[in-house]
Amino acid sequence: MTRVKLDRIDRHILKLMQNNGRISNLELADQVGLSPTPCSRRVKRLEDSGLIAGHVTLLNPEALGLNLTAIVGIAMDRHTPDRFESFEKAIAEMPEIIECSIVTGQTADFLLKVVVKDMQHYEKFLLGNLTRLKGVTGVHSSFVLRNLVKKTELPLE
Repeated sequence: MTRVKLDRIDRHILKLMQNNGRISNLELADQVGLSPTPCSRRVKRLEDSGLIAGHVTLLNPEALGLNLTAIVGIAMDRHTPDRFESFEKAIAEMPEIIECSIVTGQTADFLLKVVVKDMQHYEKFLLGNLTRLKGVTGVHSSFVLRNLVKKTELPLE
């Protein structure tokens, strides 16, 4: 992806869209000081460049009965491309995993963010899914007590 040169208006558009993904083009144009057509063209350029990766609706996990969030460190037996690829394919099919990162500097090879209903659901998920994956040699679970900072907006310099 080529790096897009952003001006003040582009940054303002991105800030507003990160804060409210449902903002209309008319409202967006008004807030950034453009007429609707040039504003729409800028948004299209930002989308086409890959800078805007998509549009989503954020759900409230508690309203869905998903009251437990776990941060799970996974250690693997081998650090080979085929082992990691197999693990990545398997976890992609698990809806409880909402984030997964390969990490360094820890005993874990992967960090997962898992959202489930309760501790019983987590136990079933852990013992029935995660620990059964080929190559998993260790699992360390930490549970979120309370979120102090929870953003979706990226900093725009």
